[in-house]
Amino acid sequence: MTTEQEEHEQETRGQQQRWRVIALAVYAAALVVWIITVGVPTDTFQLFAWLWLATIAWNITASWRTHLSFLRDWAPAFVLLVLYLYSRGLSDELIPVSVHWTEPIHFDEWLGGGQLPTSWLQQHLCGTPCVRSSEPRWYDLLFTTVYFTHFVAGLALAVVLWLRSRPAWVPWMRRYLVMNFAALVIYILYPMAPPWLASQSGYISETLPRLTGRGWSDIGLGGFHVVLAKVGNPVAAMPSLHGGLAMLIAMYGIVKLSSHWRWLLLVYPLLMAVALVYYAEHYVVDLFAGWLLAGLVMLGCHWWEHRRSRRDVSDRAPVAEIA
Repeated sequence: MTTEQEEHEQETRGQQQRWRVIALAVYAAALVVWIITVGVPTDTFQLFAWLWLATIAWNITASWRTHLSFLRDWAPAFVLLVLYLYSRGLSDELIPVSVHWTEPIHFDEWLGGGQLPTSWLQQHLCGTPCVRSSEPRWYDLLFTTVYFTHFVAGLALAVVLWLRSRPAWVPWMRRYLVMNFAALVIYILYPMAPPWLASQSGYISETLPRLTGRGWSDIGLGGFHVVLAKVGNPVAAMPSLHGGLAMLIAMYGIVKLSSHWRWLLLVYPLLMAVALVYYAEHYVVDLFAGWLLAGLVMLGCHWWEHRRSRRDVSDRAPVAEIA
């Protein structure tokens, strides 16, 4: 390659980088305006739209055929996640199964030596009495931010993998979708009320307010959970998908990365666990179940992929070698 060609390629890469920076800046500004005027994007339709725009901004100089490949690749996942979202809202109505109220209370009381961990956390982190209108602390902003990442972290990871390597994107999307639908099956078979609802319904003598969104109210974003509740299901609590997906992300990173620092990824599901129990969204037993499900999904998908890989190699082998 001549010096002139090298200079031309360097100049082209420089222009592409400049356009990328500009496009990402415009994207970030548009997202901020959307959040302020419309709200935090949490539903599947908005999330996929913003994720697609992120890929366009990153590859701003690419052709439209390249940008449209996102829709082609992601369409099946999008349809499945929309199906999951609205099926989850009806999960306790699909078959005649009674809602479970007391079993998780007994387990968490045993775990806490007679006191619910949610009650203990609210007393120490929120105050006595703990009410939703009480002044939030600095850690409420942290916990609410961690709570919200549930809606974007798994798909954001998928976008990064899709941009870098499609073969790496497929295994993660497989685990992400299997995790969601495995949890959905359990919600159908075992509907269970969370702490805040059990308290409201008199199954817990103490008042355990639902604190979700604390810390974001001061910046005008504290109502995102109210919007989510319209398509959610209050008795789809066992296992905790918030806790399970956080652990799935951490486990996937630990398996795929080689740095010793990768173990710090476990901080994410631990922070999520504290937030969920403190906000009365989940019992500790829900988190244990979510973590267990994440481990089973990782193992199950790995086994299936390994088996399929061996079968493909066997199918390509010459007949003489097979014999």
